[in-house]
Amino acid sequence: MQDIETIWKQILEKLELRISSVSYMLWIKTIKPLEIDENGNFILVAQSVTAKNQILRNFLDKIDDCMEEVTGRNFKITVLDQNEEIEYLKNNRVDEKNTSKNEEKSPFKEKFTFDNFVVGKSNQFVYAAARTVAEHPGKRYNPLFIYGGVGLGKTHLLHAIGNYIHEFSPNLKIMYVTCEQFTNDYIASLYSPTKNKSIMEFRGKYRNLDVLMVDDIQFISRGKETQEEFFHTFNELIMNNKQIIICSDRPPKDIETLEDRLRSRFSSGLIHDIQAPDIETRIAILHKKSQLEKYYAEDEVINYIAERVDSNIRELEGKLSEVYFLATLNGKKVATMEEAKEVFTNEPKEEIKNDLTPDKIISTVCDYFNIGLQDIVGKKKNKEVVEPRMIAIYLISELLNLPLVNIGKIFGGRDHTTIMHSRDKITSELKTNKKIQNLISDIKGML
Repeated sequence: MQDIETIWKQILEKLELRISSVSYMLWIKTIKPLEIDENGNFILVAQSVTAKNQILRNFLDKIDDCMEEVTGRNFKITVLDQNEEIEYLKNNRVDEKNTSKNEEKSPFKEKFTFDNFVVGKSNQFVYAAARTVAEHPGKRYNPLFIYGGVGLGKTHLLHAIGNYIHEFSPNLKIMYVTCEQFTNDYIASLYSPTKNKSIMEFRGKYRNLDVLMVDDIQFISRGKETQEEFFHTFNELIMNNKQIIICSDRPPKDIETLEDRLRSRFSSGLIHDIQAPDIETRIAILHKKSQLEKYYAEDEVINYIAERVDSNIRELEGKLSEVYFLATLNGKKVATMEEAKEVFTNEPKEEIKNDLTPDKIISTVCDYFNIGLQDIVGKKKNKEVVEPRMIAIYLISELLNLPLVNIGKIFGGRDHTTIMHSRDKITSELKTNKKIQNLISDIKGML
């Protein structure tokens, strides 16, 4: 049989004729063939969880048909995302070209390094702590607990630590695992036919480490046995000066399923959050993405995307990929504002009334807070006016998607950085401030 790369190339040629060009470029062309395992499974790797779901939902039958036409065999197709690929490679020996038997392939994503992590005000302290831990594992900030919203760079930092240690301290045993995987491994050991032996193997796997990194600890099971096992694993590693790094979407005190003794252990080290990036950091992230992926885009496009995606780095980078992909479909080597505006125009938006205007939003906010129009667009800086003004700016930006410069003109000629600050301030408050959440909900209802 031909090698897997040749087979997959022939399959792609057939798929390209059966799938729309947009779907092919976005979901199919980015698939990587990994191997055909000993059980006859054809293993494919999608570039993301979203891509994997799209492939399984919409294209699996077509891939299966084309594969049978090319190979004459009916393979079982398995699609992994990139995190699952790492676990697969750790658990299954895959022969690598130009790699000697003595060389161990790193389980960490190559592109997730400290050099590729864009540092800004929102993440500089976490970055410094992660770098210190990588350089001195087990000696500083142990445990290190990092928390923050989805897509802000937590997993990037974990892989950056892993890549750094793998390169500069290759003798250290290091493991990256999700909380779900830890739980599943423990449950599997309990239900093994050789239970006692399996539990000992499980403990050997997790306790004979120099560095343990656990992602998504917020999903830890409520079961006492699982938490007890993690508690003893944690204690043994810490007592032996082994490094533990934990990530979560919230601080320990807010993880409802967590037992008090684990919450106390997690709080014994350094706890720090990653916040949503400010506009300067978002622009820097997009420039770094452009450089790494060789995406060529006008500076105006970079700024446009950075203004419109303000909370999630994955979404931010995803929009740049969409814009550049659209540019290539249009036969361009450099993405322009034409593609950028088309991507955001086609984006699903919250349904709003057709007659909604900036004046109507401002008038509604004034009525809600019982303040005058001239006050909200004027120069007054007392609290009774500033908060309504910021809310009005946020609502105009969100519901009408006007350029910041235009919004600034509406509010007495304020510059775009002032408008951006107001919008980002309310966006940030909405995540945790119930009062602001209720205010915005009430005013949207009035609109």
